[in-house]
Amino acid sequence: MRVALVLAGDIDSASGGFYYDRRLRDRLRERGHAVAVVSLPRGSYRERLAPNLRARRLADRLSGFDVVVEDGLAHPSVLAVNRRVDVPTVALVHMIAWRARAARRTTETDVAGRVRTEIGRRGVAAVERCFLRGVDAAVYNAETTRRDAAGLGGPDRYLVAPPAGDRFEPAIEASGIRTRARSGPLEVTFLGNVVPRKGLDALVGGVARLDPDEVDWRLTVVGDRTVARDYAQSVADAAATAGIDDRIRFAGRLDDEAVAARLRESHVLAVPSRYEPFGMVYLEAMGFGCVPLATTAGGAAEFVRDGESGLLASPDDPCAVARALRDLDDRDRLAEMGVAARRDYEARPGWPETLDRVVDFLETEADAAAAGRRKPREAEP
Repeated sequence: MRVALVLAGDIDSASGGFYYDRRLRDRLRERGHAVAVVSLPRGSYRERLAPNLRARRLADRLSGFDVVVEDGLAHPSVLAVNRRVDVPTVALVHMIAWRARAARRTTETDVAGRVRTEIGRRGVAAVERCFLRGVDAAVYNAETTRRDAAGLGGPDRYLVAPPAGDRFEPAIEASGIRTRARSGPLEVTFLGNVVPRKGLDALVGGVARLDPDEVDWRLTVVGDRTVARDYAQSVADAAATAGIDDRIRFAGRLDDEAVAARLRESHVLAVPSRYEPFGMVYLEAMGFGCVPLATTAGGAAEFVRDGESGLLASPDDPCAVARALRDLDDRDRLAEMGVAARRDYEARPGWPETLDRVVDFLETEADAAAAGRRKPREAEP
């Protein structure tokens, strides 16, 4: 099977979605399939619409494959392309773009600015609707994502294949989790790009509400601070204003080995995102017996059992974050939740099992089209 993997930007970029793409590319090759990565421009939303002006050229190229897999991030770039491709197209949807855009905090204070923001969100929803209605099938990273896509007219043929959490394959026993839980200050880690959607400001607002005489805590922020510089600086300024900057360490981006070392030392992984379609980072932390403080906005509730193997907090609610961290400073409870988190992690399928389901799905789509049992959408003449 010849597969084109279409995405926006560099497949080696650091994000959960691109990590999924890389693992899928490698698994397809391990299964004997030829994979070509087709990288389209990644810039502003308007810039990502530009490839539609060269749709016929790209469509001719993609029509030489048996199946075309399109990372959902590239959806603005392939609208006109998909109408011309005469082989099956399968969307690989890691998040719903309009929901991610709606989760951004707007700095607009005037009515006209807010109207422009809302028009932009509706425009993204309209483009994404066209994309999802124009593909033959889809692979979703979570049931929550599938439901959101269905509301936009997503295809009838689909597979839900959540990411695995075994990138680090940590070896830790229940006894070690319990021992760590009862030692030192409450070690909290934030892991992700420092951008508004990830909710670091709500986390800093939450720890600022903790009485240091009651909860002795430390926060380590792991993630790129250059993606949204103004936002990152505003969070650092808020920490300084609250007088807690001496308890917060901004570690920047770390390689996998350093990330694993940090999670091995952490009690809590706190990422109170405004929208997290799945939250692979929560699952990876659970492998270390690290208790996730996750968001209710998205798919984390599909694998984080609130109050048992982790805690779920409403986004944009520093008070909820503070309450959760106070609860987790009960070290006996922290220990048992850490053990439960590790147990739930162990019960999840690993990457080979997850990706084999995706490869099987793609093979079915390609074989059915080749045999004439299932025709892709009719391409434009």
